[in-house]
Amino acid sequence: MAFYEARDFMFCAICGTSLSFSSSDFACCPLCGFKRSASEIQGIELSYTITAEDIRRELKIEPFVILESAPKQDETVQRAVVNESCPKCQHPQLEYYTKQLRSADEGQTVFYECPECRYKFSHNT
Repeated sequence: MAFYEARDFMFCAICGTSLSFSSSDFACCPLCGFKRSASEIQGIELSYTITAEDIRRELKIEPFVILESAPKQDETVQRAVVNESCPKCQHPQLEYYTKQLRSADEGQTVFYECPECRYKFSHNT
């Protein structure tokens, strides 16, 4: 039996197109007509793995992850307020929100924004 690198036996030796079995005697290249004897391929075991991402890409399906989108122009986002002064302008209140940016067993990151001067900073808890 001839030795083939990885999956080379599945492709045309002339143009590289995937071979198809048009009969039980040989595999044929649909592009250039190259033929490979079925006896050369017989007994070669082929296995491969297909992931969910491969299937979505092949079917042109969007990923299942829904990304946060920016609020529409007519929507206003109401953030929580804390009674702490802004380090930049000393405004007495700051707006804040939290996000889990690190692993689940670590604290959240708190994002602060001054409603007066729009100064932004964060703190890891």
